[in-house]
Amino acid sequence: MNWRYIRGLPWVDSRAAFVARTPQGGRLLDLGTSDGSTLRHFAELRPDIRYAAVDLESPASLPAGAEFKRVDLEKGPLPWPADTFDTITCMHLIEHLRDSSVLWSECARVLKPGGSIYVETPGPLSLTARSVTGPAAGSVTMNFYDDPTHTSLVPLATMREDAERTGLTVRASGKARNLLFALAYPILAVFRPNTRSRYVAKLHWMGWSHFLVGAKPDE
Repeated sequence: MNWRYIRGLPWVDSRAAFVARTPQGGRLLDLGTSDGSTLRHFAELRPDIRYAAVDLESPASLPAGAEFKRVDLEKGPLPWPADTFDTITCMHLIEHLRDSSVLWSECARVLKPGGSIYVETPGPLSLTARSVTGPAAGSVTMNFYDDPTHTSLVPLATMREDAERTGLTVRASGKARNLLFALAYPILAVFRPNTRSRYVAKLHWMGWSHFLVGAKPDE
């Protein structure tokens, strides 16, 4: 789905709702950007934003003009000065880290005063979800342990403690969803039961992930 179609209703997606609040012409840093597909969706939603991305490996494709840096986020530091970014996104990364303390402290450092961070990670429902079987097996991580690179589940309470420890104020938290995918799930479950799209929709239907939004106080 091209995110330009939800510019007028970003509230249908947890990530889009956060990115939409970035100031006009602001700077957004995406941590653990993987193949760059999520950042490309952000650029479809907000082409005015200046983007930067971090990962251990170069992404397949990034939005035009986006800056990329290779960083080990367990060690840091981030290669930008303090007070650089208006917003930071970090999706499905911290559950892969043995220690996320450097990540949180570096995010607090490079955020501008008044800036905010969105962190998303698998929630407790991922521990009991059944793995995908049949033709779609291996296409979607339904159970937390389907991904051997996961280290441990990170509860919302831990995320809150980590954010507050670094001086961030928690503004929001809850289950991460795209409501369009969630509403499509009952239809896909009947008519396309053995497809990846059905299982992706199920993740949103059940609220498989949770998120936290933290803000850096204004000086």
